[in-house]
Amino acid sequence: MNKNTYAVIMAGGIGSRFWPFSRTNNPKQFHDVLGVGESMLQLTTNRLAEICLQENIYVVTNKDYRELVAEQLPFLKPEQILCEPIGRNTAPAIAYACYKIANLNPDANILVMPSDHVILKEEAFKTTVLKALEESEKDDKLITLGIKPNKPHTGYGYIQFIEMGSKELKKVKTFTEKPTLEIANMFLQSGDFVWNSGIFIWNAQAILKAFKLHLGEMAEIFEDGNNFYNTQHEDEFITKAYSHCRNISIDYGIMEKADNVYVLLSDFGWSDLGTWDSLYGIGQKDEAGNVVDGDVMLYDAKNNIIKTPKDRLVVIQGLENYIVAEFDNVLMICSKDEEQKVKEFVSDVKAKKGTAYI
Repeated sequence: MNKNTYAVIMAGGIGSRFWPFSRTNNPKQFHDVLGVGESMLQLTTNRLAEICLQENIYVVTNKDYRELVAEQLPFLKPEQILCEPIGRNTAPAIAYACYKIANLNPDANILVMPSDHVILKEEAFKTTVLKALEESEKDDKLITLGIKPNKPHTGYGYIQFIEMGSKELKKVKTFTEKPTLEIANMFLQSGDFVWNSGIFIWNAQAILKAFKLHLGEMAEIFEDGNNFYNTQHEDEFITKAYSHCRNISIDYGIMEKADNVYVLLSDFGWSDLGTWDSLYGIGQKDEAGNVVDGDVMLYDAKNNIIKTPKDRLVVIQGLENYIVAEFDNVLMICSKDEEQKVKEFVSDVKAKKGTAYI
């Protein structure tokens, strides 16, 4: 493995669309969502085993989750857990990690990925990432991995690419966030759109240049930390730095503006696992189309997703196309067709019942 290869795992989100399973004090990335005995964060980290050295893995998370990260990834040294004092979206999180890594190793080649995505074809993922790292090592390219779409999904962002000589690496033309069904169908028919995976690859100097060019005020904030990164004063500096950072994603802040953005066409069984329906989509279904994780007895039940504690017997009769999810002190039963209301439920529960259920 190349000693200049680094990985940044973003693990600070709350994942409110997965409530009540995902909670403020224990978000979905720390859960065994797939029922395989490991959390999403652990699965993501394991995926890096043949891509980069363990000492080159950094996790960016909320300060409240430091102990959870350390507990689940005991091989990490304290300096490999980057704690954000407040959430400010992906641009500050990525800036923090990349400026810190560049301070250690100016020749770093960096993979940035979320902690809560599903990747079913591990070998294909490794091959794709290594190909992207090879490209970013030799040129100042900002590369994102684009997933070949298999349906007109309205919950994903789309990337339009320009045909080039390369079979898989394409120049990016446009980004589109969560289109309508009609537009998503047009994207699929055109053949030059892919889903935006939110996985990025670039060398340290390329991304620092991009911050200076497109998010200059943020670049100035994090450049001021060059005397503090990787010292005992880093946390104090970051607390101050974040108080000056605006809330902006890396897509809006840099990727949609830069002229050296490329997409590597990819197919490795990807899902961002952002909703209950996405978990249902990849789950193993019984003969009636149910996805079940728990001690459950079903009668005349079809096309449901059920995730309940293993120590509680659940008996369900007559339900079709529902989400049944229980965790800790909350049971939620919701039509799959209305799952967009989960965030509304969370807001209402917080307002009427307080934070104990959030």
